[in-house]
Amino acid sequence: MTDSLIPMERIEKAILLIRGQKVILDSDLAQLYGVATKVLNQAVKRNLDRFPEDFMFQLTQEEAETLRSQFVTSNTGEGQGGRRYLPNVFTEQGVAMLSSVLRSPQAVQVNIEIMRAFVRLRKLLASNEELAQHLGALEQKYDEQFAIVFEAIRQLIESPDPPKRPMGFTSGHDQL
Repeated sequence: MTDSLIPMERIEKAILLIRGQKVILDSDLAQLYGVATKVLNQAVKRNLDRFPEDFMFQLTQEEAETLRSQFVTSNTGEGQGGRRYLPNVFTEQGVAMLSSVLRSPQAVQVNIEIMRAFVRLRKLLASNEELAQHLGALEQKYDEQFAIVFEAIRQLIESPDPPKRPMGFTSGHDQL
């Protein structure tokens, strides 16, 4: 493996879960590619037919505010006074499509690293799902075993008391 332009951890931190999809903000991508967010979004607008809704979508006002509050930042960088538009986010497919729009050598290398990060996250999620399934199977197995134990305890608790024998000495005449 060659030296990476950008640490994998930095890319992985940029991947967010929004609307049930793993995405990267346009501003984070622009930073990774070494271009202004405005330049990235202009390139996308010139090629909008390459970015359907499942490749890229714009955040709602509420989503953007939630993100800002999570990161405790106004995110108004961009030079003069912040953004005019709500952020765009790109899914894994959208990031792959960006490689056909942004063609600088740095963009190509960064794209490769981002794809590796998505693959790595997918593997981690798959292993976590396998672990969850295994844990579920174990819980079910032990629930069944404990059900047997609890049923035995319940039967012991509910079993009728044996008939009481009279205490003390009895002669055979008392029973007549």
